[in-house]
Amino acid sequence: MMEYVIATATALTMLGGAFFALSAAIGVVRLPDVYSRMHAASKAGSVGSGLLLLAAGLYSGELAIFARAAAGVVFLLLTAPVAAHLLAKAAHDTGHKLWELSVGDDMEGR
Repeated sequence: MMEYVIATATALTMLGGAFFALSAAIGVVRLPDVYSRMHAASKAGSVGSGLLLLAAGLYSGELAIFARAAAGVVFLLLTAPVAAHLLAKAAHDTGHKLWELSVGDDMEGR
């Protein structure tokens, strides 16, 4: 019975991770400007990768491997926003324009 629960949780976590990774990939291709693409890649990409790491940890059945996967998730969730912020600042500093329907530029004049 417990194997069934773990297998089901692994499958659902893997499907969720694949969905978020797919939505991040579609967002990178379809969104209009570099800032929107970066948002899709950092948010959905880190959640998708995190869920896939957790699925791998669940599938292994060993606490040490699950702990490493959980540490990887924490690392992703801590570093993805910082990397996205630095990339957005670099894109703004080099003159990448916002999409014409964007509400405002909070970095204008800095």
